[in-house]
Amino acid sequence: MQRRNFLKLFGATSLAPASVLAANSSRHPDDILVDAVSFENKGGWLVDPQFIEQMGSPYLLAHGMGQPVDNANTTITAKSDGNYNLWVRTKNWCPGSWEAPGRFQIKINGKLQSTVFGTEAGWTWQKGAVVALKKGTHTLELVDLTGFEGRCDAIYLTKDTSIQPPNDIKQLAVWRQHQHGLSSDVDNTHDFDLVIVGGGIAGCGAALAADELGLKVALIQNRPVLGGNASKEIRVHTIGIHGKVARLLKKIDTKRWHNNSPDAIKDDAKRHASLEAAKNVTLFMDYSVTDVAKDGKSISSVTARSNTSHQRIRVKGRQFIDSSGDGIVGFKAGASFRYGRESKDEFNEGWDKFGDLWSPEKEDNRVMGTTVMWRSTKGKKASKFPATPWAKDVAKTYAEKKSEWYWEYSDNDKHQIHDAEAIRDHMFRAVYGNFSNVKKNPANAQLALEWVAFIGGKRESRRIMGDHIYTMKDVTSLTNFPDTVAMEKRDIDMHYQKSLKGFIVDFISKALFMKLKGHYYIPFRSLYSKDIPNLMMAGRCFSCSHIGLGGPRVMLTCGQMGVATGYAAALCKKHNTSPRGIAKNHIKELRQLIGFE
Repeated sequence: MQRRNFLKLFGATSLAPASVLAANSSRHPDDILVDAVSFENKGGWLVDPQFIEQMGSPYLLAHGMGQPVDNANTTITAKSDGNYNLWVRTKNWCPGSWEAPGRFQIKINGKLQSTVFGTEAGWTWQKGAVVALKKGTHTLELVDLTGFEGRCDAIYLTKDTSIQPPNDIKQLAVWRQHQHGLSSDVDNTHDFDLVIVGGGIAGCGAALAADELGLKVALIQNRPVLGGNASKEIRVHTIGIHGKVARLLKKIDTKRWHNNSPDAIKDDAKRHASLEAAKNVTLFMDYSVTDVAKDGKSISSVTARSNTSHQRIRVKGRQFIDSSGDGIVGFKAGASFRYGRESKDEFNEGWDKFGDLWSPEKEDNRVMGTTVMWRSTKGKKASKFPATPWAKDVAKTYAEKKSEWYWEYSDNDKHQIHDAEAIRDHMFRAVYGNFSNVKKNPANAQLALEWVAFIGGKRESRRIMGDHIYTMKDVTSLTNFPDTVAMEKRDIDMHYQKSLKGFIVDFISKALFMKLKGHYYIPFRSLYSKDIPNLMMAGRCFSCSHIGLGGPRVMLTCGQMGVATGYAAALCKKHNTSPRGIAKNHIKELRQLIGFE
């Protein structure tokens, strides 16, 4: 089990040593670099920012569910006549003996270039043909060939035949900055009382609570929608209880529609309206946090970049709430965290009924997995679905007509953060291979895919450590703490991959439930970092053990945590203290605000 991660991951704005910059400083004024996400018209291609930490930037994804998407197009300007070498940063996301599933081509001035891209394994610069351009404006298009998740990060045109753009993430970030002529500084700086990173139910709850008490709040969300797993992009309905804060949580929760339902769109609208009506809250939508700055032990600011432009902002704050799910702020600030399962003896969390499936003899890296929801519908006419030979190894003969929560994948050898793209892509193979099997049955001739999520719905990754680690004993003993700020009553609910018990495929999970006989309670000491004086956590990255996460990980409980931390931030300002200071000296006032006293 990973307690602390000292691996430095370089995001899209990380800086490299001067020697690296010098090695890539031979930019010719005629060079043309186009980030795919900056295309003027993205057509049917979608912006995917989930994996910036791993591959360096957001990219465009041809998410057509087997039908080629509409072309993305933009204009470029050549400063002089000449022959330009064409390079495209892309990836064959499923290499093998089959034809690459995510193939696409480039059109320049309406002429289709001969090279087929997306055919080389791993994120890399794939070389295309030489293109003759006249001085002036030209059109550039991405032409999807398959509808099966082709991806394009950037297009580079240069007259210099000796240049190959860098693949190393660290070098690539500096090279791109240099090619675009960008400063290493941010474009704008903003100042707030409270900075919340993550716009799921927990982050939204925190923002509404802090707004209610007059704090100036920044809410930074790396997607164009709020709600996290409850949003229209993932479509999991909220469960759990509202606790003492139903008045706020009902503004942002969902109805009990079926998972994967398009009704999620209606709840998105309600949620956005609630946050936009909060006069003290500033929304930074589609911004990904790339860096954290500290003043001593405390966080002073976060830096975030737009997912669709070169815009970079610095957001200063007095207090910070990490509701990102992955604990990105805590991680970048150097907070202690856990990842994986504790040994059954560390917190006495063993259960003989399920043995190693519940808690292992020795700590390990197993966590609950990522779900990719999907939905099919019956049309009026028969429809065909393309062959998916690249999916057979994963889907095998499995054939199901719709998804549910148990379409979930985890693997001890794949990290839910570092290997997130591989995990999501594994689920793509599961979905498309499964549906190919479904379509082999003549009775399903009229079935067609209506929707497939491209954003993975995670359950567990980093857990930032606080003054109290919430464990199975806290749940089963139904302990009501002096600093209780949230409550729940659902069973402890842990998942494992059914393949561990011999099931045919590895992307279906099973839930293990420990029944409980009453409410259990979450203490405020589990909602702030033990290391970073001005950092709180709300949501699944709160301070807990793997088993301790099993009950309160659901969205409404996470929302209660958000409300508690939002109110706590206001008290920190009122009393000029830290979250730990609130726990020691002002916990009664916090509990009164929530409704526990």
